[in-house]
Amino acid sequence: MKSITSPLVVAATMGTALVLGTSTAALAAVTVKAQPTASFDGASVTVSGGNFSGLGNIPAFGQVTATGQANYDCTNPSGKVVPGQNPVAAQAGVSPREELKTDKNGRATLDPITATVTAPPTPSAQQVGCGGTGNTQWTVVLRSLVATGAHLVITQDSQQVYCRDYTLGGSATGAAC
Repeated sequence: MKSITSPLVVAATMGTALVLGTSTAALAAVTVKAQPTASFDGASVTVSGGNFSGLGNIPAFGQVTATGQANYDCTNPSGKVVPGQNPVAAQAGVSPREELKTDKNGRATLDPITATVTAPPTPSAQQVGCGGTGNTQWTVVLRSLVATGAHLVITQDSQQVYCRDYTLGGSATGAAC
């Protein structure tokens, strides 16, 4: 049996492939001229700057997720306050999605995007390391929250086109994901 393919079907298939290929190529063409930087301040981390090109006219969005730790003090039954021995993971903070402002040539920088960690549910005295194992007489009080890491993702048309990881005390320009 001989197969007959209409020229119209071939043209439609090639046109669809061309459109899909162009869309993917446009998203893959983002070039980073300068890396965004992160600054850590207590429970917050702010990522900003950078220099991106090749964004075209498709809106791009940046979002930062911060991770960190919560540090607790312990008060014993007689009222003496001592620092807890074990930091506890803080609740991750996620920034709103922020649209990158692109110029007519598809270039953009990242306006400051801030994410802040929050306190987890109050841990037990044992989790924090108050008074040794098995001691339930201690009271746990939050002393500080510290952002220790950040993850930046830039998406365009719901596809990730860039990501970067940052660490407190590490390079301000972070590391590739």
